Amino acid sequence: MAGFLIGSVTEYLFSFLIEAILHTQWWSYENYILNVNGRICLLYSFFWGILTIFLVKKVNPFIDKIMRQIKQKVPANILKTIILCIIVFLALDCIATCFAQQLFIIRMVKENNIPVEKQEEMLESYDRIYGNPTLSNWIMTFWGDEKMIRTFPNMKIEDKNNNIIYLDSLLPEIQAYYYKVFDK
Repeated sequence: MAGFLIGSVTEYLFSFLIEAILHTQWWSYENYILNVNGRICLLYSFFWGILTIFLVKKVNPFIDKIMRQIKQKVPANILKTIILCIIVFLALDCIATCFAQQLFIIRMVKENNIPVEKQEEMLESYDRIYGNPTLSNWIMTFWGDEKMIRTFPNMKIEDKNNNIIYLDSLLPEIQAYYYKVFDK
């Protein structure tokens, strides 16, 4: 039950934050029965519960065994330093990912003339960011269109008329890393 509830609440909060901060939607359960605002649904909440049982019964004992072995061989202060470095790295990676997505959305809005809320702000940001050749080249090297579409193939935005635009449809020559089983 805890996995069911915690997984569902976490998924709902992340969906809300992604939409509030990045103005995009990574997933939607609108077509599933018993969904809450399309952010979570009963079927996937059930899967969170099953996943939790599997993790607690099978994965956690294995990790506990590894952790005991590591604690015996590595001093506590070094472990704390390693864990702190990992946390900092993951936080920076999360910030960079959000930043890259925002830059990609701004680029797609400008280059495809998509009418969105706060379009003027996005266009000003585009001019400020991509007007700098050094910065623009750096962005395109690490977060170019192909990298972004392949990494986030289901990224979408909503225009002023409430139409959903899948960003991969704007760049059809770029294929995702996986085969699509279901149509959008």
